[in-house]
Amino acid sequence: MDNMIGLKRTNYCGEFNASFVGKEVVVCGWVSKQRDLGSLIFIDLRDRTGIVQLAFDDTTDKEIFDKAFTARSEYVLMAKGVVRERSSKNLEIPTGEVEIFVSDLRVLGKSETPPFEIVEDCKTDELIRLKYRYLDLRRPDLQQNILMRHKITKITRDFFDENGFIEIETPMLIKSTPEGARDFLVPSRLHNGDFYALPQSPQLYKQLSMVAGFDRYMQIARCFRDEDLRADRQPEFTQIDLEMSFVDMEDVLDIGERFMVRVFKEALGVDVQLPLPRLTFDEAMTRFGSDKPDTRYGEELYDLSDIVKDCGFGVFESAIAGGGSVRAITVKNGASTYTRKEIDKLTEMAKGIGAKGLAWIRWTDEALGSSFGKFISEDKMQEILKAGDIEQGDVALIIGDTNNTHVMSILGALRQETAKRMGIVPQDKYNLLWITEFPFFEWDEELQTFVAMHHPFTAPMDDCLDYLESDKAKVRAKCYDLVLNGIELASGSIRITDPELQSRIFDLLGLSKEEAQQKFGYLLDAFKFGPPPHGGMGLGLDRLIMQMLRCETLRDVIAYPKNKDAVEPMTMAPSSVDNEQLKELGIKLDLKTEE
Repeated sequence: MDNMIGLKRTNYCGEFNASFVGKEVVVCGWVSKQRDLGSLIFIDLRDRTGIVQLAFDDTTDKEIFDKAFTARSEYVLMAKGVVRERSSKNLEIPTGEVEIFVSDLRVLGKSETPPFEIVEDCKTDELIRLKYRYLDLRRPDLQQNILMRHKITKITRDFFDENGFIEIETPMLIKSTPEGARDFLVPSRLHNGDFYALPQSPQLYKQLSMVAGFDRYMQIARCFRDEDLRADRQPEFTQIDLEMSFVDMEDVLDIGERFMVRVFKEALGVDVQLPLPRLTFDEAMTRFGSDKPDTRYGEELYDLSDIVKDCGFGVFESAIAGGGSVRAITVKNGASTYTRKEIDKLTEMAKGIGAKGLAWIRWTDEALGSSFGKFISEDKMQEILKAGDIEQGDVALIIGDTNNTHVMSILGALRQETAKRMGIVPQDKYNLLWITEFPFFEWDEELQTFVAMHHPFTAPMDDCLDYLESDKAKVRAKCYDLVLNGIELASGSIRITDPELQSRIFDLLGLSKEEAQQKFGYLLDAFKFGPPPHGGMGLGLDRLIMQMLRCETLRDVIAYPKNKDAVEPMTMAPSSVDNEQLKELGIKLDLKTEE
């Protein structure tokens, strides 16, 4: 193979246009395609900026021509030549008006035939592409995602720097204080039997930074959670982490909104209109069946309880009598798509997420059909049709249960499923909104008690303090989520800094003084020394980029992601380690296999 002596790259492949004609240039990259036309050879050379065509003909030095002839896909080349106008222009690519007539060609690296074609929108199984991720990352669409990630990260740092935030790195090896998900644990060699944890978030350290007087903190923080994966989750992820002193909720929301304006404008050229819409938790659940609603389309929930409370259909009546409700969604023009067989599939889906059943109305061109029509009067049916704006061609899906939140959540999932199936979700919209006034406590069916919906340092709303001991269901929190197109981007709150209130909250959560001191003693001790009022939020960088670029999964915007089993197929991490390493750590494995 050749070396680079005497040549230095002058330009990237994607930079060329007609203004370069006549200039001598040097480019480097990978062979995307080689076309041998006998006395003519063309090579598409690719780097992270794009593709440029290299040209060779019968006037080219024979040694150079022969190198071009032997070049294969993914060979690494360096080429010197003069930019000239192409005789056959390709206006589909930015460099398509010109080519480089090559006078010197170096083969810097050869390649075996890749296991898949390095092209945009590659259809090869993702597991294969993850195994050869370094090749997958050569694909132009994936490279553009990673380059956009870099751009968004830079915009982020610039914005918060301009607004007085200090970037502070918090530790990666911390004390284990599980926040709901499982910690990743790291054994200590110097302290056998003791463990560090990888941070699920920098929550406590950023609050300590407020006590320290850094009144505006930010960090592009790596976080870790040992949890089951979904399309929008990874075991390790990146968070834009913020904390601010001497602020209330409006101040935090204001900085979040202005950041959204900046990042969407500079990265995508999209104008975000302020102020962002706000929904309380109760309104979001009532209208959309979700605390992270996708508001790009309608199909909102509606309440049928008053209509059907004495309709004669036992399922509905018992749900209402038990303190619950009967609610529904109308799928406009859904009758042809949702046949009886398809409705049966929706019923199974609903049962899979906790429904006891699914009632329905289906109004076809032929007739009005219903799973419960024979149990109720014609007048009641007409009231239901009017309440749900149900017309010929529509389908209505109805859930009744004694648990209102359950009813709304199930319908929220059906709303998402049917909207996707009906193709009514606009793909060109970015609907941002805040969800506020979350419940402070949530009921745990398994434990039969109220538990904290958020971390224990979240402040309750001032007008709810009297209900802390007497009526937990009424207590709302000073917390807020930022939602984009049905995905939670950010979550945050105003924090408790009053020791007396913090002690009340710990008592209500069943944390003894000893347990609270053992878990959070360093923060509680710090709060004895003048904590300022403060609040903040963590915004998922990976999720933000995934939504901005309309990618299907987080894996499309992370350079080296894990798969759905939390494995990195390229390195096969996690993996076993040898006994000597375990011995140094004071660890002995007890791996039991099922008989």
